[in-house]
Amino acid sequence: MKNLTRLLPLLVLLVPTLLAAPKVFLAGDSTMSDKPLDLPERGWGMALGALLDPAVKVDNRAMNGRSTKSFIDEGRWTKLTGDLSTGDFVIIQFAHNDEKKEDPRRYTDPATSFRDNLRRFIAETRARGATPILATPVCRRKFDREGKLVPTHGAYPEAVRAVAREEKTPLLELEQATARWLQAEGDEPSRRFFMWIAPGTHPKIPDGRKDDTHFVAAGAEAVAALAAAEIRSQAPALARWLRK
Repeated sequence: MKNLTRLLPLLVLLVPTLLAAPKVFLAGDSTMSDKPLDLPERGWGMALGALLDPAVKVDNRAMNGRSTKSFIDEGRWTKLTGDLSTGDFVIIQFAHNDEKKEDPRRYTDPATSFRDNLRRFIAETRARGATPILATPVCRRKFDREGKLVPTHGAYPEAVRAVAREEKTPLLELEQATARWLQAEGDEPSRRFFMWIAPGTHPKIPDGRKDDTHFVAAGAEAVAALAAAEIRSQAPALARWLRK
């Protein structure tokens, strides 16, 4: 009984915190999404939960191959907003597939429809009492002959920045953060973070793979750490839920 009495003040402090813990929803593409655990590929969203308070649930709705357009057209965005509660967060990272001009099911114009879709995401998240957080797209691993990282996302990162400024929305600057990271690692050393799988080393990828877009676990964890650093400086309402 004495031990219970001693614990009561602690329980009084902990219970409201646990009850108030938000969900963090993720909306994006394959660089962020959940992957089958029997394959080496990992989205950075899979590693984010380990950097947040255990009371916070990460609900990863990012999906391979999706753009802002296809995410909406397939009903994924409506389903996500229907599950939002007051106090939740939505981290939104697109561009990789919005860029695919040859595919009308996914392509969006960075000057018009891409921005309109981001604005819709922001408005409908706020209407549910949740907080939208935009993120610029993570970099692909592409180096020129001089060993300099080459940008591949065209006008899309600046479109994200412009909408974030316009809507006064927190912005995770993942394009610049991942560019600094990859440039510091260099061309060949940075391959270990991506799906560069040697032939014969994985039973489900017998012929190997050279993929400069998608991460293995080390890459996903590195990007999640960069995202957490951005959250700490740019999204204080969510930063309070990061592990100390």
